[in-house]
Amino acid sequence: MQIVFMNRLSRISGADQEVFAQLWIGEEEGHWRLGWREFSGIEEMGDNLWYEGGSWNEMLCVYRHELAVKMGDGYRPLIDGSFHDEDSLTGTRNQEQLKLQYFSEHHGNESVYEELCAWRRGKASSERKAPYILASNRLLRMLSAFLPRTPEELLQIPGVGEGKASQYGGDWLSITSAIEREHSFPLGWVHQAVDEERFMAWQYKQKELKYKKQLERLRLRRVLLQGIEEGLGMEQLKAQGGVSRREVLEAVEELEKDGYSVEKLIALEMADVSPNEQAEVWTAYELMGDTFLKPVLYKAYGEGFSPAEGLDVYYERLRLIRIRYRRGQAVQLGVATNF
Repeated sequence: MQIVFMNRLSRISGADQEVFAQLWIGEEEGHWRLGWREFSGIEEMGDNLWYEGGSWNEMLCVYRHELAVKMGDGYRPLIDGSFHDEDSLTGTRNQEQLKLQYFSEHHGNESVYEELCAWRRGKASSERKAPYILASNRLLRMLSAFLPRTPEELLQIPGVGEGKASQYGGDWLSITSAIEREHSFPLGWVHQAVDEERFMAWQYKQKELKYKKQLERLRLRRVLLQGIEEGLGMEQLKAQGGVSRREVLEAVEELEKDGYSVEKLIALEMADVSPNEQAEVWTAYELMGDTFLKPVLYKAYGEGFSPAEGLDVYYERLRLIRIRYRRGQAVQLGVATNF
């Protein structure tokens, strides 16, 4: 096996004793191995094998996730840029925004946050939009922590632009300005209020969670591709992937976007849906667009549609048909472009 990458890391342990480790990647005829080796003084403690297999992408996901765990525990690399991705823990503007997020997660007003969440649920329902489009959890946390009172203060919160402020700023300020606060704007004071070591550990925890999700998504994709090829249906894919039907659908949509064929699954799941019903949904997409599902649902099935079995099965159908619809639109666009 040939070692293609190695990095040395260290951390302080116990009474100022420095502990060392090596992180290594080896390759032999397309077979990858990823390992961690610790040292106590000059004594080698042996290898901990993190990954062994033929997928570079999966190995890289494991590398990033496990390294984030170790750096969250205090290890620091000899070579910076250890994660080899587009994200960076440096950059003045990025660091300032991350510190605001960190502070808000630890010092938010929970009752204000719950009130903002209730506002979001109500507004999303009335506007027939997904809640995350209105405001993310991160934004609501920052609003609850910094409690802006004026439009000018509101615009200092990361994630709030002129558009969001004009649409929803009045609603947010009616909630946040009613609460007493002990701090002031602008928010430059946050930099001094944040403990650097705890902030750094929090950053690596965020990376750990991010890379864990990436790894889970990559492994789910592999399970789904194999299952679809074998002719499995949604329920079987759900069981094999250990996720919900909704998560299976989201992953299937990603596979289609990335150029993989999922038509075998769609044909299987739509076998009992009448051609007339499928045509009604297709027409609804042509009339309402394919961005939001709720308008398409009511256009295809009628206003106030409320079946006894619930709406989940119908939204599932809408998403499967939407894959076909978008594929058709892409083909049409390609033909038009060729002309």
